[in-house]
Amino acid sequence: MQGLKKSVVDLNKDLQLMEEELLFPSSTQLSLFVSLDIGQYFTLESVKVKLDGKQVVTHLYSERQRQALARGGVQRLYLTNLNLGKHTIVAFFTGIGPNGRPYKRATELEFQKKQGSQYLELAIIDDSAKQEAKFTIKQW
Repeated sequence: MQGLKKSVVDLNKDLQLMEEELLFPSSTQLSLFVSLDIGQYFTLESVKVKLDGKQVVTHLYSERQRQALARGGVQRLYLTNLNLGKHTIVAFFTGIGPNGRPYKRATELEFQKKQGSQYLELAIIDDSAKQEAKFTIKQW
């Protein structure tokens, strides 16, 4: 019975990978990730992303998700197909800043989608010198 369970789990994993490859071919794929460095100066509550002026994803964070990000986790927030060429992505971050005040920030990046998979990281990094969080979009 255990052997059968393992076979079913393995088959399900293979099917999910095949489905992702069919729906999101690597030549047009864009993956968007979120990371958090320590989180001392900013408590993340939500992220909203616009791609070429169109809202494509929003996410509200639970305490458990925030803790996972603070421990070095990286969340895949969005996966899509994207045509080759110039694109603009804007990320809006909402949360609690220093002294418990509501905090909203946005960051923008113009990028060139080339052949192959493209990876972008929405990074929230503590800036100890300014005692506030810095928000960036990194290309991998």
